[in-house]
Amino acid sequence: MKRMIIATKNKGKVAEFQQLLTKKGIEVLSLLDYNDIPDVEETGTTFAENAILKATTIANMLHETVIADDSGLIVDALDGEPGVYSARYAGEGKNDQANIEKVLVKLQGVPFEQRTARFHCTLAIAKPNGDVTTVDGVCEGYITEKTIGENGFGYDPIFFVPEKQRTMAQLTKEEKNEISHRAKALQHLLHIWDKLFEKGNES
Repeated sequence: MKRMIIATKNKGKVAEFQQLLTKKGIEVLSLLDYNDIPDVEETGTTFAENAILKATTIANMLHETVIADDSGLIVDALDGEPGVYSARYAGEGKNDQANIEKVLVKLQGVPFEQRTARFHCTLAIAKPNGDVTTVDGVCEGYITEKTIGENGFGYDPIFFVPEKQRTMAQLTKEEKNEISHRAKALQHLLHIWDKLFEKGNES
């Protein structure tokens, strides 16, 4: 496999995939490279359902192997919200700052030790022949009381990573790619990569 299409138009996600997959000698394309691919409506109720839906839909359109991810923030004190609705938690506009503010408002008065949360990522790899494989990755942490840091995207500025003693938005790209939910899911994918794409089984 010399080329892989990532079913996203999120530049931040594309950059993370590129940094991790180019090490494998893989050219990474995304939906930003295709002008006529419509957004796939995420109608699933789980990360896996949405990832599979996106991957299979785009694989059928392009007749190529496609990776799609569905990921989000799970906050225990909010009964798992925002979950699969992370990107549009504050509305359909997918506004990162509005999403962050909604989480912080809902957590007002909750002590730090009860602000446990995790980023979850499910990757679905769909082949044109209909085969689909999923892998997962999780990063545990806490929600801060205010935004800290300028890097990353999404909820990174309010997600404190205990092992780094910093928020995700304070980490360099290299540091984030050591511990992020997407990086862990990709590492799981790379472990089974050769089996998935062994010679003669790449269709």
